[in-house]
Amino acid sequence: MSIEYEKFHGTGNDFVVVDADEYVPDRAAFARKVCDRRDGVSVADDSTDESVGADGTLFLALEPQFSPPRVVMTLVQPDGSTAAMCGNGARCAAKWAAERTGADAIMLDTQAGTRRAEIRGDEVTIEMGEPSFAPEDVPLASDREDPLIDADVAEAPEDIELTAVNTGVPHAVAFVEDVDDVDLDAVAPAIRHADVFPEGANVTFAAERADGGFDQRTFERGVEGETRSCGTGAVAIGVAARRLGRTDEDPVSVFPPGGELEVGFRNGRATLTGPTEREFEGEVASTPEPRRVSEA
Repeated sequence: MSIEYEKFHGTGNDFVVVDADEYVPDRAAFARKVCDRRDGVSVADDSTDESVGADGTLFLALEPQFSPPRVVMTLVQPDGSTAAMCGNGARCAAKWAAERTGADAIMLDTQAGTRRAEIRGDEVTIEMGEPSFAPEDVPLASDREDPLIDADVAEAPEDIELTAVNTGVPHAVAFVEDVDDVDLDAVAPAIRHADVFPEGANVTFAAERADGGFDQRTFERGVEGETRSCGTGAVAIGVAARRLGRTDEDPVSVFPPGGELEVGFRNGRATLTGPTEREFEGEVASTPEPRRVSEA
């Protein structure tokens, strides 16, 4: 049995997209297989690491009878876990739905709530909800009553202070002089698993740019490594920077390795804007090794 898929990315944050009408007997095993960075889905004649595998698998159930059309989005990560929200994944899901319906607005039902997306060509803006620093929302350890704002965490190096915020998923944000000076693989795992984060946390580093905005690097929970872009992480940078008085811009420009994102604010709720791209399509066996395909 084979399963049809498409590959999309938003500023380098890439996803295997599967119509939920496709029968996938074990979604976790399927995601682990197709997302693998050595043996996952890829374009047959492209040997670059970026073309192989993905940062997650989006299972999308399209309901075109509504106005605007609706999509139920389920994100399964490379480790087989499910994430409540993904900003770039949601933007790719909206683009996928727009290509099928011709609509310029899509309603996305996610585990973090319903979000509206607006599509203008390859650029997609997604509502990201109301970010929260509240300990019970992040969440933080049950014995912590105050938000974690620019503070030390036992598992982090002494020179790293963290701000915890939920932007659909939990993030620990640290502002540094230069994100490229951070050994992410050495530093981030201990923070990701720190006792203060009972459900774990994505770990995002940010640095102010001389020309405005912030550089970004993110170690993603569920991916268990760095991604070329993280939409919820970009939003976490924007809201944390405003909370700490580092910027009053609206929108806030954020620059992950894969491109540029804009974080906007509407009545206390955040938005995320950036480009999307459809890379290729193919078919893959439901359980054996993925079949490599030619670019569409």
